[in-house]
Amino acid sequence: MAIVSQKVSDLSGKQGTDKQFAQVVVRQHPDIDQPKALDVLVPELKAFTDISDTLVILEVTMPDNTKQDMYVPLEEFNKAADNMPQVLKDARGTRGRVPGTKVGNGNGS
Repeated sequence: MAIVSQKVSDLSGKQGTDKQFAQVVVRQHPDIDQPKALDVLVPELKAFTDISDTLVILEVTMPDNTKQDMYVPLEEFNKAADNMPQVLKDARGTRGRVPGTKVGNGNGS
């Protein structure tokens, strides 16, 4: 006697081989409190529209140091300032020294 295990899609219930499946991790969704993994046949990935090219991901730190991630459509993000592409280009980076600061020991030398 042999035990046969078959993989089935969490979306459609269709069977396939390991090489036909992708793993999709749902990291954030209103109905879950922790990431969940789905086994999905590769052709079924077409059900998900990728908007990553038009999505801006923001990390907002409030005055009390609490942080929140925000996901904003690019079109809406660009409406926040008259010239948002230039504002973003001129903004300081998050790594290294703030522009205009000098290296030294604080006593002018």
